[in-house]
Amino acid sequence: MERLGTGIGWRPEIADAVERMPGIDWVEAVAENVCPGHLPDSLRRLRERGVTVVPHGVSLGLGGADRPDAGRLTALAERAEVLGSPLVTEHIAFVRAGGPLTASPHLEAGHLLPVPRTRDALDVLCENVRIAQDALPVPLAVENIAALVCWPGEEMTEGQFLYDLADRTGVRLLIDVANLHTNHVNRGEDPAKALAELPLEAIAYVHVAGGFERDGVWHDSHAHPVPRPVLDVLTDLASRVSPPGVLLERDENFPAPAELESELTSIRRALEAGAVERVKAELRAAAGTSTGVRGDELFAAAGAGLREAAGGVTGGSGAVPRGDETGAAEATRGAFGRPHQQEEVDGARQRLALAQAALLSALVAGTPVPEGFDRVRVGVQARALAAKRADVVAKVAPELPVILGDGYRTAFLGYAQTHPMTSGYRRDALTFAEHLLSTGRPGDPGARRELREWWLDRSGPAPRSWRPAHRLARATRRVLSRG
Repeated sequence: MERLGTGIGWRPEIADAVERMPGIDWVEAVAENVCPGHLPDSLRRLRERGVTVVPHGVSLGLGGADRPDAGRLTALAERAEVLGSPLVTEHIAFVRAGGPLTASPHLEAGHLLPVPRTRDALDVLCENVRIAQDALPVPLAVENIAALVCWPGEEMTEGQFLYDLADRTGVRLLIDVANLHTNHVNRGEDPAKALAELPLEAIAYVHVAGGFERDGVWHDSHAHPVPRPVLDVLTDLASRVSPPGVLLERDENFPAPAELESELTSIRRALEAGAVERVKAELRAAAGTSTGVRGDELFAAAGAGLREAAGGVTGGSGAVPRGDETGAAEATRGAFGRPHQQEEVDGARQRLALAQAALLSALVAGTPVPEGFDRVRVGVQARALAAKRADVVAKVAPELPVILGDGYRTAFLGYAQTHPMTSGYRRDALTFAEHLLSTGRPGDPGARRELREWWLDRSGPAPRSWRPAHRLARATRRVLSRG
C-alpha cells in the first residue's frame, strides 16, 4: 500500500491555511463537493506541488440494500481521475432506504447510518463493494462509522465483520479511530478488541477526529479538538502496525491554523509512541525465539524499525509506485471468500431493505420504533438527524436564515417532523420554503414576499433569468409592492 504520510481534510474554509501548513503530505476532499471541471484553485495548487489528494465519498450507501447507483459511481471515478488519486474511499453505511424493494416511499437519511453486523448485511455489502470496485479506476477503501444505535440480533463484532469483508472482497480499510472510541462510549465496544480482530495488512489509512460527550452519549462532531482517548486508540493501532497514512478531520468550528498544527503534532507523537511499543514487542519476540543474537544486532533492528515507523508518519521513502499498487488491488478483486448464489444475495437484499426502511422511517418520519431497538437512543439519533438537516440546509441555502431570522431553526425542525427528506439538501430547502408559503408563513408580509421571490428564483424546470434587466425589473416590483 502506498505510504501517504500525515494529512488533513481539505475544506474550503481552511484551504489557505492548509496550503501554508508545514508537514502536510496529502489531503482528503469530500468527493461530492468537488466539481471535476472546476477544481478549486487551492486543490489545483496542492496537486501541482505533488500533494496527494484523495476523494472521500459520503453518498454511495454501500451498506444499503440497493445496488450502488451507476451515476454516483461514475462521478466518484471522474474525481479520482481528475485528481490523480491513488485510491478513493467511502463508508460502510446506509444513507437511504425504501423504494421498489420495499414498495414504500424513498427516504434519505442525510447521514451515515450503521448496517447490522449480520450475514445478510455482509453478503449484500460484499456484492455492493465488488460492483464499486469494478466501476472505479483505482482501489477502494471503506471506513468504519460511528453509531448511536445498536441493531438487535447482530451476529458479529465490528472486527469480525471488517475482517470477513476484506477477506471476501480484497477491499482496503480506512480505520477511523475516533469512531472506534465513539462506539466504545455509545455501544460498550472495546477498541482494543476491534483492533486485535482487524486484518491490519488491509489498512489503507487512518482517520482521527474530535467530538464531545453529552448525557452519556458521544457525538462524533468533527468540530472539536481530538481528545486523549482517541489519541490512545491511535497509539494502540500504531503499536500493532505502521499505518500507511493518518489524517486529521475537521468539518465545523474551524480553529486558528496554529491549533490545527498543534493537533497534527499530537497525532504524530501518538504514532511515534505506538511505534516505540511495536519495536519493543518485536525485540522481545526476537530475544525469546533467537539464540546467539548479539545486542548490537537487536539495537540495529530497533533503529531500522523506528526509521520505518517515522517513514509511515512523515511520508518518508519507499512508497509503492501507484501503478504497481493499483495492479495489486485489481488482482485481488473478487478473489476471496466463498461463492454465494445470486438468489441468496437477492433474498438478503429484500430482508435488509425491509429492516433498514423500518429504522429510517422511525428516525425521519415518526413511525414506531422497530422491535428490539433502544427507543431512547433512536430518539437521540432522530433529533441529531433533524438538527444536522437544519444546519446543512442553512449552508446550501444561506438566504433562508437571513429571511426568516431567529425563527428559521424552529420553523425548520417543525417542518422536518412531518416532511422526511426524499432527495438532496437543495431540494429539501425548496420544499421547506414551499411548505412555509403554503401555510401563510412567515407572518411578516415583507419576509413572506422575499421568501416567495427566493423560491421562484430557484424552483421550476429552469431558474429565473438573472440578466441585469430582468433582475432590475424584479427588484423594482418588490420595492413598489412594499410601498
